[in-house]
Amino acid sequence: MIASLRRAGRQYKKHRILLLLLVPALVWYGLFYYAPLYGIQLAFKDYRIIDGIAGSPWVGLEHFRRMFSGTNDFPEILRNTVIISLYHLLFGFPAPIALALLFQEIRFKRFRRIVQSVSYLPHFLSWVVLAGLITVFLSPSRGVVNYALQGIGLDPIYFLGEKAYFRFTLIASDVWKEVGWGTVVYLAAIAGIDPHLYEAARVDGAGRWKMIVRITLPGILPVIVILFILRVGHVLDGGFDQVLNLYNPAVYEVGDIIDTYVYRVGINQMQYGFTTAVGLFKNAVGFALLVTVNWIVKRLGQEGLF
Repeated sequence: MIASLRRAGRQYKKHRILLLLLVPALVWYGLFYYAPLYGIQLAFKDYRIIDGIAGSPWVGLEHFRRMFSGTNDFPEILRNTVIISLYHLLFGFPAPIALALLFQEIRFKRFRRIVQSVSYLPHFLSWVVLAGLITVFLSPSRGVVNYALQGIGLDPIYFLGEKAYFRFTLIASDVWKEVGWGTVVYLAAIAGIDPHLYEAARVDGAGRWKMIVRITLPGILPVIVILFILRVGHVLDGGFDQVLNLYNPAVYEVGDIIDTYVYRVGINQMQYGFTTAVGLFKNAVGFALLVTVNWIVKRLGQEGLF
């Protein structure tokens, strides 16, 4: 035991300069991820600013009972969040995989680099900027999209103001923004596949589609599984930045999600205890889903997160 400690001490001393590089990251996580955990107790207290967190009275599970009592909008908010998140998962998750496979089939490398760069670009723009562009493009009076619709004889559509179109607009704009950046991991995984497998498949007469199904997809399956597990863990994250910048009171009924509800009720109406309980519930559900999906994946013979 003592010998092991001495060896570990020598290793730490040898690499002390490299270990110092961890200090900024540890400080960051300590200040912004672990220190705020002290505030979780607000979910079980009737928080009053004048009394502070420690001095506010305990109310037990009262905030959690209030969430599902039907006396507030939370059940509808939860429903909106689940629907929007499932749409994100259904359309947003496979989109980068499909695009990466298409990029891989482009034989002209220069053209492929140009297309990839163009597809990456929206990821680096904030939702504040993109929301302004989307609002202009989809404007019912002067938007390019509605000009095109009127040009073929259709009536203009208020994409951001009509309940029937708002969720579609959210999903489409999110896929457009993130699909290019999402291909980075999959292209890296594809690059790691042994090229001799493709050569052997060509000799056996396999076409491009068979090589994708029999070689490429199985080769990147572990990466797909890991990213899917992580995505499921965020199933109650409907996209705060996007929704906050695109929604309005006319579409609250279909577009308001947990994060925007917490922001609106917690910050604007100062209901800190209740919204802390909502946030704790959301994180607990996300953690439970992540552990469950990870267990299912491992039972199916794939590598999980842990």
